[in-house]
Amino acid sequence: MNDFTGKPNSPNSPVMASAREFFSEMVSTALETRKIGARPMTHKYLIDLLEHYVVSENLFEPPKENGRTETMAEKLLKAVNAENSARQELLKKLGDTALYVSGFFGDSFKRKIIDIDYYVEIGGCAYGSLAVSDPSHVYSPIFGELSSRFMDYVDVLTYISQKSFVQNNEDLLRLYDRYLMTGSKLAEEQLEENGMLHASLKKAKQ
Repeated sequence: MNDFTGKPNSPNSPVMASAREFFSEMVSTALETRKIGARPMTHKYLIDLLEHYVVSENLFEPPKENGRTETMAEKLLKAVNAENSARQELLKKLGDTALYVSGFFGDSFKRKIIDIDYYVEIGGCAYGSLAVSDPSHVYSPIFGELSSRFMDYVDVLTYISQKSFVQNNEDLLRLYDRYLMTGSKLAEEQLEENGMLHASLKKAKQ
């Protein structure tokens, strides 16, 4: 059984069991801290996602024969036009990748042509398409929740990825950029805690 992650579970492996327990605790802490009332199955889905991407090969795809890598938009177009079973698999992978990358590597998009908004839009669209493609599927409510609250769950993964918060001024500037681009509630609260987000700045963002 692969629990919808695409990778078989290894319940007898102490390393994987340890990792899963760690992710379970981190997800619980992040959801509670961010005051996000996730469904139990969504909670489990996030744990599965983190466990899946522990293996870097699951995140980074090798380039095609011509040396070119498909863009997220091209992958979305390919997914929505695929046959039913393939479409669901491609959309799920696209949504999962966008969510994970936005949460763990969102700051790396600064000053790049493609920013975090692009991943948020693609990921939300992929999960939304999954939710309506088979409404009777047991995971359909989860995909709908991930789609409608995509940025909330990006904040959850960002919270988990932060081993230590603001170390220097550069970190604060990256955080402010993230707030301006996405309206992240986590970024907003952390900026307020550090005295960087005043009423005038919040009004300008709105």
